[in-house]
Amino acid sequence: MKLTFCGGVQDVTGSSHLVTLDSGFTILLDCGLYQGNRPDMENFNQEWLFDPHSIDCLILSHAHIDHCGRIPKLVKDGFKGNIYCTHATRDLAHILLLDSAFIQEKDAEFFHKKRSRNAGYQDRDFQEPLYRSKDVPVALEQFVTVGYDRWININELVSFQFSDAGHILGSAGVTLRIIENKEEKLLGFTGDIGRPERPILRNPKPLPPVDFLISESTYGNKEHDSNPKERERFLQILTETCVEKGGKVIIPAFSVGRTQELLFILDQLENEGKLPQVPVFVDSPLAVNATMVYASHPECFDEDLTEYLLLDENPFGFKRLKYLRKQADSMALNELKGPAIIISASGMINAGRIKHHVAHNIENPNNTILMVGYCSPFTPGGKLRAGDKSIYLLGHKMEVRANVEVLDSFSAHGDKLEMLDYLKNQKGHVKKLFLVHGEHEAKKAFATLLHQYGLPEAVIPTSGQEFAL
Repeated sequence: MKLTFCGGVQDVTGSSHLVTLDSGFTILLDCGLYQGNRPDMENFNQEWLFDPHSIDCLILSHAHIDHCGRIPKLVKDGFKGNIYCTHATRDLAHILLLDSAFIQEKDAEFFHKKRSRNAGYQDRDFQEPLYRSKDVPVALEQFVTVGYDRWININELVSFQFSDAGHILGSAGVTLRIIENKEEKLLGFTGDIGRPERPILRNPKPLPPVDFLISESTYGNKEHDSNPKERERFLQILTETCVEKGGKVIIPAFSVGRTQELLFILDQLENEGKLPQVPVFVDSPLAVNATMVYASHPECFDEDLTEYLLLDENPFGFKRLKYLRKQADSMALNELKGPAIIISASGMINAGRIKHHVAHNIENPNNTILMVGYCSPFTPGGKLRAGDKSIYLLGHKMEVRANVEVLDSFSAHGDKLEMLDYLKNQKGHVKKLFLVHGEHEAKKAFATLLHQYGLPEAVIPTSGQEFAL
């Protein structure tokens, strides 16, 4: 068989890997949207490194847009096969893909409205929609959902199994069992590896030992803060900004996973009497819907959340928390006086309502922009994390006068030691190891760490590169 890397190899977005068997049967692992502004990736979302008609099936690791975001385009361009995922992933993908389509449509509407008034208006992030809301239900008809830890037959020679990745609700690592020339081969794909001992979800479950492995490497050169430091620092930032300065804390956060975890911690702080007495807003219709999906999938909860529900029936809500759906309510926050906490999507500040909130608050030194997860370096969020003194938002150059804080401990990705622990059982089994979904320096550092432990020297593939397995 042959493995072709079709996305998610230059950085951490646009995940897509193609497995082609000797028989010609093809399996696509993920079909993610590229979210960034790398000059060499300008046309990634519009173009394919394969013919969509030729793909026999798609196996989806989880519902984040950088892993599922091009599925409606894939279907629109001719893909007819099954899309395998967990039950929770299907439900989350439904709302995430609708939201992605809606954002693309609204961004296009906003851009063309501005251009009609000012022929010279530019927005470096703008592209015409890849698909529209009407394309999402069509794609969802091809989803086939299965549970964890069950071998599922695709055909008489190919089967797969999902393992709980502990990354977001429904996330999974994938193990493919393939029979070729009467020989069994096992190919593993980690998807995104979650973190142990995080709120809400169970700990990641390692894949079984495999012959060939594709692993993420997002934090391959970093270690996260421990949980106690995370809560203490988070509360300190809220107190310093909202109470001492009277400013606002703006938190760019993906609506699925990160937002629910933040809300759970805020809920705990509120119940403990520690949360500053300021209004908290979740400005994301998607976050409201995602929270409903979370509540409908208790099979993914860990024991701590199950016990907490006995004390607080709503771990994602308290009196001063308001969920905003309407655009008018979102716009009203721009005129809000006094301190507040605003959580809005997307986490990289490259789409959605968060761009407006950051634009309206970034030039005020009393405010804080709190980054709580990874951002591609070419996105506005990545530039803030890197310490840039100015960024472009909504077609304008904005000076960074607000305080910018980074709390990577909130990341849903395991750090280098957590990922190493996840991969330890592959020692002595895996023959070839590929690292994807990470910046080049992170991949190199993680490759060195894995090799020092005794795993094979990892291959760092490039876009379109093929390997015979």
